[in-house]
Amino acid sequence: MSTQIKKVVLAYSGGLDTSVILRWIQEEYGAEVITYTADVGQGEEVAEAEEKARATGAVEAITDDLREEFVRDFVFAAIRANAIYEGYYLLGTSLARPIIGKGLVEVAERTGADAIAHGATGKGNDQVRFELAAFALKPDIKVIAPWREWNLRGRADCVAYAEAHGIPIPVTPEKPYSMDANLLHISYEGGVLEDPWTAPPADMFRMTTNPEDAPDEPEWVTIGFHEGTPVTVNGAELGPVDLLTTVNRIGGRHGVGRVDIVENRFVGIKNRGVYETPGGTLLYHAHRAVESITLDREVAHLRDELVPRYAEMVYNGFWYSPEREALQAFMDDVQKRVNGEARLKLYKGQAVVEGRRSDSHSLYDEATATFEADEVYHQGDATGFIRLQSLRLRTFAERRLGAGE
Repeated sequence: MSTQIKKVVLAYSGGLDTSVILRWIQEEYGAEVITYTADVGQGEEVAEAEEKARATGAVEAITDDLREEFVRDFVFAAIRANAIYEGYYLLGTSLARPIIGKGLVEVAERTGADAIAHGATGKGNDQVRFELAAFALKPDIKVIAPWREWNLRGRADCVAYAEAHGIPIPVTPEKPYSMDANLLHISYEGGVLEDPWTAPPADMFRMTTNPEDAPDEPEWVTIGFHEGTPVTVNGAELGPVDLLTTVNRIGGRHGVGRVDIVENRFVGIKNRGVYETPGGTLLYHAHRAVESITLDREVAHLRDELVPRYAEMVYNGFWYSPEREALQAFMDDVQKRVNGEARLKLYKGQAVVEGRRSDSHSLYDEATATFEADEVYHQGDATGFIRLQSLRLRTFAERRLGAGE
């Protein structure tokens, strides 16, 4: 196999693992390595990656700014679907992997590379997400996954390998957990977090203030939607990146969006993950609030039945599958009526809906809903409605009681 692979595109962060992988591929496969760093909002490491890659022997170092596309086509698509995995997780990492996988394939095609490579381990979800994305877009692509191939077993082995091969690695204190960031969230796992009874370190969080230390005065934020896509914050129209950055900042200062869960990985392992998704949490609650007055009951209930399926598809790495694309088309069609805005009150880690309105598509009729006297709803009509609804229950009860059950 190694003789067939002459050029490899490596998903590269500039950290210890991918720096070691870069050199390992060169030695094991005798291949040229092009590094690919996709900027989805992870911060400083993007600017540093190119220099590190060249210092480690990459023949080319490519960086793509994918932030706009990530938020517009991936994050906002998931918001329109109210996507949430196992009741808590807003899919921050899951949504970033398919766009990175797409970038890897595009660079491989553009540069004539034979394979792509990634630094995901053989225990996690990311290996599946990267590779399913790649195979869906380029069925004949070859994939190198060093953590499934080599005999290095952990950080100590990687450090020893780097030192033995003169690989420059970051001289930073080792964190007692691993961290992955993008514009939507930061995830933390491993290390001290592997004990599900142990509380996360107090100084771990980056995007959110400790709710106990958040302002003593509440703040209100109003978020507007057009066909289910967030478009305004406090009346100001913003582009996708600016909008998500703005709600991240607002939610973060009030400690909104922290989640600590044990989730079910696709590969069959239970894993403890800690996430902070301040802006995504605000968008999720505001979106549901606008939907509550604009969606027909049966349409909303049908859509909600499909949300777990959609979230599972995204979590498991099937972003480019025909079933996710078909379900997205349904979700987006439902959203055509979701026009309006919601007002949230933020206080000490909580985001509470306090108002919702839609000038064009509201199905809420105050004249019908009122508890005061009205000329719209005839309360006596409910008698026949209830008798019809109870018919099967009364029939069943008569048979059961008649049989002495």
